[in-house]
Amino acid sequence: MLVNLRSILADAQKGKYGVASINFNSYEDCKGIVEAAILKRSPVVLMATSTTVRYIGLHTVVGMVEGMAKSADVPVCLHLDHATDMQLIFDCIEAGFPSVMIDASREEYQKNIDLTRRVVEKARKYNCSVEGELGKIGGHEDDFIADGSDLTVPQAVPRFTEETGLDALAIAVGTVHGFYKNEPQIDFPRLEAIRALTEVPLVLHGGSGLSTGEFQKCIAMGMNKINVGTEIKDVFSRALRNAVARLGDEMDPRRYLEEATRDCREIVMQKMEIFGCAGKVGGAVI
Repeated sequence: MLVNLRSILADAQKGKYGVASINFNSYEDCKGIVEAAILKRSPVVLMATSTTVRYIGLHTVVGMVEGMAKSADVPVCLHLDHATDMQLIFDCIEAGFPSVMIDASREEYQKNIDLTRRVVEKARKYNCSVEGELGKIGGHEDDFIADGSDLTVPQAVPRFTEETGLDALAIAVGTVHGFYKNEPQIDFPRLEAIRALTEVPLVLHGGSGLSTGEFQKCIAMGMNKINVGTEIKDVFSRALRNAVARLGDEMDPRRYLEEATRDCREIVMQKMEIFGCAGKVGGAVI
């Protein structure tokens, strides 16, 4: 069933768990993510970046995920991740995305508020949820790079959430997009301070490469949407290379792709167990 982010995160807050929010880039990895959610009886957020929307096609993405969600007896949310182009965001809302992220974190504080509020006002007309960002999360995400030096200032959070009316807030507490070159330095006191100042669900970006303990500490301290992207790309591409090397002259492309789907499904199932969202939908956990 296709749902918006607001409903998924409301349940996550009540249940004190994190929702696996996974970037996809094609039909095959998207299929593996949904299969993982069904098998683990878990809600799931399928995240498409701006480049993924351009690569697959806006209406094709919506139609593909709507079709998968109709066949899934678990909550599925299609989410536009880290978008900076206002026209693209509005196009996604109108096309049927039940959730979008406006990332105006590179703008000054008031402009970030103004842009985020504009998206919220548009989204409300379509029952679409909105995620915003305060502070700059480091690393390479889609088609832009940030150094991560501008962490979220806790005292800036209440006004931002109140004036924008957003449904979820991505915060910068030391995680980075992409694989970590050094040990992650998560500012847990900063996270604790932010959580004490707002009831809006918090989002952890830069999840690829964190340890189980780091994930679970972030969730215990109030993170409810946990993003993973780079790790899925790595698993998918490795599976394809291994399949090509092993299968040699095989002409059916599905033989290669089904292995990539399988490996994506397996890693997402593992994340759902770590994040605590496995088994949160009625039915037996496999």
